[in-house]
Amino acid sequence: MDNASELTLKCCLRSYPYTDAIKAGNITIPGVKLDFVDVKPHIAAFRRMVRELEFDVCELAPTTYVIARAYGVKIKALPIFFVRRFHHDGLMVPENSAIKGPKDLIGKKVGVRAWSVTTGVWKRGILQNEYGVDPSQVTWVVDDEEHVEALKLPPYVQHAPDGKSIAGMFAAGEIDAGFTGDAGVGREGKPTSDWKAAEAKPSQALRDVFAGEKGAERDFFKRTGVFPMHGTLAVREDVLDAHPDLAHKLYNAFVAARAPYIEDLKAGRATGEQAEKDKKLIPIVGDPLPYGIEANRTSIEGLIRYAHQQGLIPKSYSAEEMFVAL
Repeated sequence: MDNASELTLKCCLRSYPYTDAIKAGNITIPGVKLDFVDVKPHIAAFRRMVRELEFDVCELAPTTYVIARAYGVKIKALPIFFVRRFHHDGLMVPENSAIKGPKDLIGKKVGVRAWSVTTGVWKRGILQNEYGVDPSQVTWVVDDEEHVEALKLPPYVQHAPDGKSIAGMFAAGEIDAGFTGDAGVGREGKPTSDWKAAEAKPSQALRDVFAGEKGAERDFFKRTGVFPMHGTLAVREDVLDAHPDLAHKLYNAFVAARAPYIEDLKAGRATGEQAEKDKKLIPIVGDPLPYGIEANRTSIEGLIRYAHQQGLIPKSYSAEEMFVAL
């Protein structure tokens, strides 16, 4: 990269306590300026990136990214993962439902916003590989389109009827279970600018299908080494090809921005909603925000395996085929 002229990159990234220093300009990237663009909700940026390559650099859901790359979209991600969480929760049924555990989902209808939602992929992978519930044994109801248009849905996935949402169908008893929040019945309709106003409030008492699985997350991580990720940093391939040192520069900047947050987190000084979530992960995983391929190889391979099992990608891939080796 020619240091005499600054490279300006259009970047769409949510704000986190471990990225704020970059967004504020307190951590700079030699020869590079990031021109930040906010998209509300950020989910809408996923679609714009994988369909139109609108941004040079963009935070993507890892499943959206893996599918896009598998179907030939010219982007490649750095092994940076912005949010981590386990998925032995967040699959809700009415309090009086006959569904008492994961196996009881067989033959039932379950709502998820879209088939490729990362939360859905992780939960279905756990259902299949930990509890013996194959996705094909469930009817999955979606009410949004997939970010990657080339993706074809399996026959056991159906769209909600016109004019209906999975949140409304769940409230009406037309589906048996649903994922919480943005991944499922917590919103009405597609991710548009007024999506927050469409937040769906449950009209009945709910119960988690995974209730009673105390210690499941710790046991899952100890046995598998998989630490589910949400959010990765994808870069247009033509930009990476034109500037061979860019991937390292970006990666080093995000590592530098992360370091004081991790130090404050482990010292008990970090505060806020994200910090509270990450503090709960430390006793289970140690580092709640690992970067790099080697620190995440098992988790990357787990996501790829789940995506392949669920028909989201046509074949399996190595971690290096999907992420820049740094």
